[in-house]
Order: sequence, then structure tokens, then C-alpha cells
Amino acid sequence: MMNSKKIGILSLHGAFIEHMASLQKLGVEASAIRLPRDFKNLDGLIIPGGESTVISQLMRSYGLMGMIRELARDGFPIFGTCAGMILLAKSALDLDIETIGAMDIKVKRNAFGRQVDSFETSLVIPALGENPFPAVFIRAPIIVETVPGVEILASLPDGTPVAARQGNLLAAAFHPELTPDLRFHGYFLDIVAQRAYGQ
Repeated sequence: MMNSKKIGILSLHGAFIEHMASLQKLGVEASAIRLPRDFKNLDGLIIPGGESTVISQLMRSYGLMGMIRELARDGFPIFGTCAGMILLAKSALDLDIETIGAMDIKVKRNAFGRQVDSFETSLVIPALGENPFPAVFIRAPIIVETVPGVEILASLPDGTPVAARQGNLLAAAFHPELTPDLRFHGYFLDIVAQRAYGQ
């Protein structure tokens, strides 16, 4: 990891404070992103969980949608969790919102039901090592379709994909920022560092 890097957190709605806390525990500078001018000198971006419709509307209102889409096309590292995964996806079932459309995945929103159906489970994620990762699912989406070039990082026991990577784009249906386990954020920082070194 490169702790000298500066990571932006889209801070319009949702669990952005928790992501900031996770990065700070890793010794990384975290910056709130609300306007296009906030993108100056960033090395990566996290799009948090929350209400995907609200985040999409606010991104359009503040002129961020096109900017983030262009960054993604240029290989800029972006990590989307829960609603952030929906917004990164090329398409979302039963959801009439504009997405960034950068990641070649199709997702289904609220795949597990309502807030009361939230759950936590241990996932085996080889990219993070041997120890299972405590994944918190809150009104979470799932990945229902991918194309070659998208690497599935984690699946539920029934085979349902819930985390993926495509180049410098990273997506998780769950909330790594709501656990004390910092490995998923560390994995994203490794992606940021690899891009900085031109790997």
C-alpha cells in the first residue's frame, strides 16, 4: 500500500464518514468529494453505500456524473460499495436511474429484501488472504451478469457474486466500512498504488 496517497470519498449521501474512518485507520488521507473542484490531486475515489436513486440525482445536480464517468474511462481507481456498486454498473434491474456505467456488470438492487433482512456473513475472498472476511449486507444488491474481463472476487455459498474487479474498478455489494477488518480498503489502496507505479 501507498499511505501517501489521497483518496476521495463521494460525500453526498450514505456511509461516507465510515469509509473516511477506515482510511484514516490505515494512515491514508481521505477527502470529502461534493463538487467537481474537490477532485484536485486525488489518486482514487470511493462511492459509498446509501440510497442509489438519491446519490444518482445528487451526482447529476452537482455535475459529478460525467466527470466520474470520464475518470473511470481513463483508468482512475474507483471503489463502489452497495449503492456504489449499483452506480458503477452498466445496468441495474428494475431501477430507472442514470448510472456511471463504467463496470461491465448487471446488478439487482435490494436483492435480499428490506432493511430488516440485513445480515452479516463470513466470506472467503482469496484476494484478501485465507481468513474469512466479515461482510455486512444492508438492503444489498447482487451481481446477476458479467462479461469476460470482470473478475469475481467473492460469492455467497450459493454461488451468487457479491464482489468484483475490472481493471482499476472495484465493487462490493456489502459494507466493508462497517467492520473493523480493513483488508478490503487495503486491497483498493493496492490498486491505487499499482496504477501510480504504472503496473
